[in-house]
Amino acid sequence: MNRQATDRDVSPDPRPRSRPRRDPRRRLAGVAALALGVASAVVATPLAGQASSHREAPLIAADPTVDNTDTYAFVSPDAPDTVTLVANWSPFSEPAGGPNFFPFATDARYNLHVDADGDAKADSTYRWTFTSHYKNPNTFLYNTGSVTALNDPDLNFTQTYKLELVRGGKTTVLADNVPVAPSNVGVASMPDYAKLRSDAVRTLPGGLKTFAGQADDPFFLDLRVFDLLYGGNATEIGKDTLAGYNVNSIVLQVPKKDLALKGDPARNPVIGAWSTTDRRSLRVLPGTGGNGQPASGGGWSQVSRLGSPLVNEVVVPVGQKDRFNNSNPDRDAQFLRYVTNPELPKLIEAIYHVPAPKEPRNDLVAAFLTGVSKANLGVDLNAHTLNKDATPSRIVPYEALRLNMSVPPTAHPHRLGVVGGDTAGFPNGRRLTDDVVDIELQAVQGVLLPNPPAAAKALGDAVNANNVPFAAAFPYVALPTPGSR
Repeated sequence: MNRQATDRDVSPDPRPRSRPRRDPRRRLAGVAALALGVASAVVATPLAGQASSHREAPLIAADPTVDNTDTYAFVSPDAPDTVTLVANWSPFSEPAGGPNFFPFATDARYNLHVDADGDAKADSTYRWTFTSHYKNPNTFLYNTGSVTALNDPDLNFTQTYKLELVRGGKTTVLADNVPVAPSNVGVASMPDYAKLRSDAVRTLPGGLKTFAGQADDPFFLDLRVFDLLYGGNATEIGKDTLAGYNVNSIVLQVPKKDLALKGDPARNPVIGAWSTTDRRSLRVLPGTGGNGQPASGGGWSQVSRLGSPLVNEVVVPVGQKDRFNNSNPDRDAQFLRYVTNPELPKLIEAIYHVPAPKEPRNDLVAAFLTGVSKANLGVDLNAHTLNKDATPSRIVPYEALRLNMSVPPTAHPHRLGVVGGDTAGFPNGRRLTDDVVDIELQAVQGVLLPNPPAAAKALGDAVNANNVPFAAAFPYVALPTPGSR
């Protein structure tokens, strides 16, 4: 096929899915079905045009406190009746970056969105807003002594947050005045940081858990890929560029019934998830002689958005990146041409001589924008059409982390997720341990398409795991690197 994709090409199958659904693992047991159906979804994931990553767009690169870095969605391994959502901000936070370190912005809204019916609009939005507090404004110190508790008088700078749920046009306050885990200044200032982090975890009525604070950056990769794809010298790869850097994390654990369409995860197991950040549309800088504080006002404007990893970073061209961060999922069609004719495979071919698949990549569009089902790729995984109570005519193509909540957690996760035979991993949601860079580098070069080039299977950055282990229990993210040791 050599024509450009049209709206007809990406339209979801309108036929209702009324037949009984079998266990997801049994559905995907065949190796051939796994390779053809599910892996094609991975191919599409990095190419759909609805996510940001570390310093990916010109405007947001200058505003790191509201810059999304990564979003994750997975069935909680130790609480399988719940889903955990993780979103990170403030890329490349140097642990010793005092004296102010890395607070959340107080003039912004941090959002996690969940779509249950497939219409590309959030059915549930969880929203965090932050407030800063100083005990003593007449010192430059973040802390004035050793900190042993979140309410320690020696912790000079603290933050708290309000968590709200926006659903059905109604906003409900779920928690208020919740403490944020501080930046990890160093072992002299915070000798037992693990306790401080633990004390910042809150269990809310209804079985929710929430956490906000600093964490080790869970994304692992060799970012020197931007040096002309390692300069054509693959022997140089293997350094985790993000090792030792921290991020600001928001983690939320929610019962599946709170996220599923009509509150029924058995009938409606598929959700779509993404994160955004909003700022006030008007910001006035202070004049000479004032108090030095800017004033913010006006309505809210979305300035950052993230679903799947690396999309805005390596798929959307620089002239469209800021537009992308300001757009909503129901407008993803405007970025379609960057999916059907992606730049990255051509670069890989030019430098490493691994042939790029033929264009247009309509197979990627169908696999990704509609989710994976028997209707499009011959295997059921995470399409909204699997939800029995979804209205087929309302389901539209759009990009997000789609998670089938009925797939149970894996005792020993495979770093390549579904491609490695582990249906609980990327692109069925995204876990902290999923090696999305290797999956995507191979996938964009067509490793699982018919007759792929053998060299495509060797593509990767040789960074296969995070530099520090993740936690086994909520909030799962690793402790942040201290500013001194």
